[in-house]
Amino acid sequence: MLKLADILAATGGQLAARGADEFTRVSIDSRTIKSGELFIPLKGDRFDGHDFVMDSLKICDGILVNSSWAENIEFSAGKTVIKVDDTLLALQELACFIRKRFRGPVIAVVGSNGKTTTKELISSVLGTSFKVLKTEGNLNNHIGMPLCITRADEDTGAMVLEMGTNRPGDVDLLCKIALPDIGVITNIGAEHLEGFGSMEAVRDAELEILPYLKKTVLNGDDAFLIGGLSLKFTGPIVTFGISEKENDITAGEIVSTGNGCSFSIHTYAGKVSIQSQLSGRFNIYNSLAACAVAHTLGLGLDRIKEGLEAFGGVKMRFEIKRIGRITFIYDVYNANPSSMKASIEELVSIANKRPAGSRSIAVLGDMLELGNFSIDAHKEIGNILKNKGIDLFIGVGPLMKEGVSTFGRNASAVETADDAGKLLTDQIAEGDVVLIKGSRGMKMERVMEFIEKHKDNSGMLVVTRGK
Repeated sequence: MLKLADILAATGGQLAARGADEFTRVSIDSRTIKSGELFIPLKGDRFDGHDFVMDSLKICDGILVNSSWAENIEFSAGKTVIKVDDTLLALQELACFIRKRFRGPVIAVVGSNGKTTTKELISSVLGTSFKVLKTEGNLNNHIGMPLCITRADEDTGAMVLEMGTNRPGDVDLLCKIALPDIGVITNIGAEHLEGFGSMEAVRDAELEILPYLKKTVLNGDDAFLIGGLSLKFTGPIVTFGISEKENDITAGEIVSTGNGCSFSIHTYAGKVSIQSQLSGRFNIYNSLAACAVAHTLGLGLDRIKEGLEAFGGVKMRFEIKRIGRITFIYDVYNANPSSMKASIEELVSIANKRPAGSRSIAVLGDMLELGNFSIDAHKEIGNILKNKGIDLFIGVGPLMKEGVSTFGRNASAVETADDAGKLLTDQIAEGDVVLIKGSRGMKMERVMEFIEKHKDNSGMLVVTRGK
């Protein structure tokens, strides 16, 4: 329960009307508001939550609003109204207040790729021993993360918080709110270069987490990441990796099973074999990161094994889908040059295990927010596909058209994901392996939606090629 006295103490707010003294949770969405909740309206680029306050008050038990908005409003009896200078700042202050009273471990996950899956894996492993509060979906920004923290209760044993960044200062702000004990840095890659301007700036932004940490868990195979640590962190560091470098947590005996992969994890406490439901070498790194956090918190190898093997993946992130003998690598949530290259490697790996005559097909959408690096990055993808021997390439969007021109023969440029779905349906054949990937704004999930519509009554895809 959120107590009125604590909310006032955390935010410095003024009580304009008094009704309920306790609230079940904080809500920022008037569409889903429930009885017992405290509504905090936020102002966005295209909306202002204050426009929905009066309707929300008919349902919820209280509101926290900007003082300027509430000056000339008469509120109904029985509802609590708290006035503050800035509702967003008040939400963040309330979250920090709750965090400071929390006695369990707080784990923050940053990095260019793999944050969400790593966060989920950590939560799955820690969930074998604690009640875990985690950021939901990709709600990893200055609104979603503090909102998550307000939902801690007396039974919460650990928090696992994903922290995203689009510009310098983002991670620092989130850390000021969350005050993490343990930080996980998955890797450093080419992300949001439009906002950062260079890879060094990306690295510096992710490393804003370091001054807040008691212990750091990081990818020891990422030389660029390691090179930026310098003297920025002097506390304990736990490294994980697959290479033969001297990492604290390592993986070996890696075998792709077609429905995931098997591998062994080596720690100071011993060795454990894992049958993971996740595919992709990068997901082994994510699993090692989760293992390192659990190991740091004293969980045994049996709990680590239980948590890693129980996790089935995150929707739209490197899902393996099969229709008949056609395999789809469905990785449409987001894309940057680093994650695109990793997914292409997995496309090649899976295609190489298929019978002779099977083809590798890449359906790739634009990688957004790369600024001045955009053209060269997309040309590089075309070159990589060509050098890897990909059989067919469909590029979606004006930027990926550059990659198509670099790839040459057996490549087509289309404007939308719907166009790509139509073209792929005409080109696909039994035995093919297809990678579908692109930035979120490209709506690449529509490619798969188009494919699904062309299944027959038995659930098989109707194909014409090769008949």
